[in-house]
Amino acid sequence: MISYRPFWETLKKTGVSTYVLINQYSISSNRFTRMRKGKPLSTESIDEFCRILHCRVEDIIEYVEQ
Repeated sequence: MISYRPFWETLKKTGVSTYVLINQYSISSNRFTRMRKGKPLSTESIDEFCRILHCRVEDIIEYVEQ
């Protein structure tokens, strides 16, 4: 299962809020809803988060065995 736990930790480390991502970078609030519910995101979305947050893929998602 894909977990977005690293994403929330990365936001805390960088001091960037979802408010900033929505208003400054025009990220849809629906993406955060999907992430909170564990729904899949496109690789384009992950790429965009990495670009904005200057981080690596593993700072956004991780695989967790169930």
